[in-house]
This record gives sequence, structure tokens and C-alpha cells, in this order.
Amino acid sequence: MALFTREEALEYHRSPRRGKLEVIPIKPCETQKDLTLAYSPGVAEACNAIAEDKKLVSEYTGRSNLVAVVSDGTAVLGLGNIGPEAGKPVMEGKGVLFKVFADVDVYDLCLKTSAPGQLIGVVEALEPTFGGINLEDIKAPECFIIEEALKASMNIPVFHDDQHGTAIISGAALLNACELTGRKIEDVRVVVVGAGAAGIACSRFYMELGVRRENICMFDSRGLIHEGRKGLNRYKKMFAQKEDLGDLAACLKGADVFLGLSKGNLLTKEMVKSMAPKPILFAMANPVPEIPYADAKDAVPDCIMGTGRSDYPNQINNVAGFPYIFRGALDVEATEINEDMKLAAAYALAKLAKEEAPAEVCEAYGVESLSYGIDYILPKPLDPRILTWVTPAVAKAAMETGVARKPIADLDAYAESLKKRVADSQARIKTFMQDYYK
Repeated sequence: MALFTREEALEYHRSPRRGKLEVIPIKPCETQKDLTLAYSPGVAEACNAIAEDKKLVSEYTGRSNLVAVVSDGTAVLGLGNIGPEAGKPVMEGKGVLFKVFADVDVYDLCLKTSAPGQLIGVVEALEPTFGGINLEDIKAPECFIIEEALKASMNIPVFHDDQHGTAIISGAALLNACELTGRKIEDVRVVVVGAGAAGIACSRFYMELGVRRENICMFDSRGLIHEGRKGLNRYKKMFAQKEDLGDLAACLKGADVFLGLSKGNLLTKEMVKSMAPKPILFAMANPVPEIPYADAKDAVPDCIMGTGRSDYPNQINNVAGFPYIFRGALDVEATEINEDMKLAAAYALAKLAKEEAPAEVCEAYGVESLSYGIDYILPKPLDPRILTWVTPAVAKAAMETGVARKPIADLDAYAESLKKRVADSQARIKTFMQDYYK
């Protein structure tokens, strides 16, 4: 049953103020002195200090807590190439999640671009304003080209969440699923359907976790990717099998893992039954998974099933990653979000799932308890402990790999400070919203 009607969703976005974000001042501007401090002539003191030492921009402006969510609207939320205007509600929504979960400020930038080079040039020019760049909903293979170029040229974190967010969360799920089913990750055979940004990024990340490249069979809309096919871009070629091993049904026989990032109802019960015992299924097409949850469980009751939906167990949701990854990266003023930081986030999430979920989380999801097992391989996205598990792990990895410009001496104290910071931020938002909806 739908939780909302179309009109309710549209009304949510239009009232009482259009959109989902508002920029508000955080310093007083009520007296003549306030005005002179906020703007002229007092602002010149901050300007001169930064001109003498550019690092002070993080001291006297909000740059170190400001992320740009950048999109061209070419691959929006399963809606496809709907353009930057139609993609803007999603980018505003991303800003809401950044703020609510990790107190990260966001400007959403929906760009009308005609080529990767144009978008790259615009984003490069934004570096003085932002502490980090979250690329969002940009189609493949352009998204790979854009991110690679920006990471090479910019001295702040650049992170395409459609790639890495999905990879990190599903990677954490894979670690625990392998443990629960007694598998060694280096031995698992993976079948991937969907060779776009998320499918390729997940496959790359699984290799970082230990999966062997030759054990990954990847399908796009034309079938299995193999060396006999023509017209493959270099990102797909990385996962080309040496020969054509057959269709999806053939490749799934005896496979350990199915990763779906494509469209609904591609798998049958018979395909699931043909997989290795206790198969691992990450069917993440939204809103309709590649196989209905009930069908997968009916076919193999002890399978581990994850989807992108909140109404089934094991939701693989990027909100359990990107706010906290950026929070950690921003707080140490990292120059990038590197592979070690991504791995640290995945391992932290996997470890947290083994802890009993607190009562507040169980209540939010309408269950009596949540304990590590085949129906609970990931922390729930609303689990507040993700903040204090993932964020310090990311910050620590940044420091250990030498990309942190502002190291944190006491990570335990930092974790405690995060709880207060986000609680205070949420209290301010709550008060503001109460006044808004009077």
C-alpha cells in the first residue's frame, strides 16, 4: 500500500514554502555594529586575513562544512535523463539528508551542460567556495570521466555517490553475508546485472574487498560483457569475460551472489534455485526489485536478500554512507576520499550490524528486536550509531593515509562531539520547522 498520494508529494514540495531548503543567517544583523561586522567595513578583516593565508578560509567562512551536490540530471533516481530542472527536487532532498544526519551544509547545483568537459570546468571553478563535491545522478560513462578528472585536478573531496555510496553499503552487506553463509570472499562468484555507474563501482569495490575479477560476470542491456563483443567502453572492458558464457540463467547456475542494479522482475524462482546453496541476492532496482522479496524467499528460504526498499529486511540505502563519509572527510579537511576511507566505512558498517540495535531503532521500524543474522546484515539507515561508528573510521583512515590536513588527536572525544553536534543541529531544525508550520 502506498504511503502517500501524488498530490501529497507535490504539496509537500510546494508548501508552506517552495522547495525543501532555505538559507538562513547564523550571525546577528540587528544593529549598526552587527551590519558593519557582517559586511562593510568589518568583513575586510576576515578578507585580509584569508588573503595573507588561504588556509584561514576554513576559520572565517563556512567553506569547511559546505558541500556542493552537483548534477546534470542525466540519470536521476531510476527516472533517467530528465534534465537538471526535473532533477533539482532530488538534489534538494540530498541536501536535507546531509543536514539532518550529519550537520553538513549543502548548495545544490543543477547544471545545464552539453559535455563532460563543460561540467568539469564549472566544478573546478567552484573549489574556493566548497569543502567537498558530491556528484549525483550523472549517467555512465560520463560520470567516470568527470569524477576522474575532478579528483585529479581538485584539492578537496570529490565523491560520486551513485558509484561509491552504493558500493560501500552493498560492500558492507557482502562482507556480513559471506560470513553468515560460511563463504570466503575471494572464492565467491558474482553475477552483476546493470553495467552503469553503480554496477561498475560496486564490482570495483568488491574487488577491493577480495572478490577476484575473473569471478565477476557482468551483464548490460545487450547481455554478458565478454571479449568477443565490440563497442565496449574501457570501464566495461575491465569486467569482460574471456568468452561468452551464455545468458543470465546460465551464468547464475552455481553463482554465490547476484547484484542487481537494473530493472524489476528479471529473475525467476528457478534461477534463484539454480544458484549455490544459501545464495546472496542484492536486488536493488527501485521501486520493483529484480525479483520480488517473497518469490526469492519462497524459492530458497535461507537466501540472504537485500533490496533498496525500506519495507523489506536488509535495505541497502546510501543514506547510511554519504553523510557520515563527508562528515569525517570535512572534519579532517581531507584532500580526497580515497579507497582506504571507503573501505573503512564499509568495515565499520559491517561491524556495527553485529551489535544489538537500540530500542529507539526497533521502535522506528516497528519490530521488537534486530539482531545480526540473515535478515539483519546491515544497520538500519535511521540508526544514530552510524554517525559515531562510520565518521571516526573515515577520519582515521584519512589521517593514516596522509590526506588529512587537520588531524584529530582524540577520536573517542571526537565521536562524542559528533553526537552533540548533530543533536544540537537537529534541535535547531525542529524548532525552525515548528515555527514554520504554525
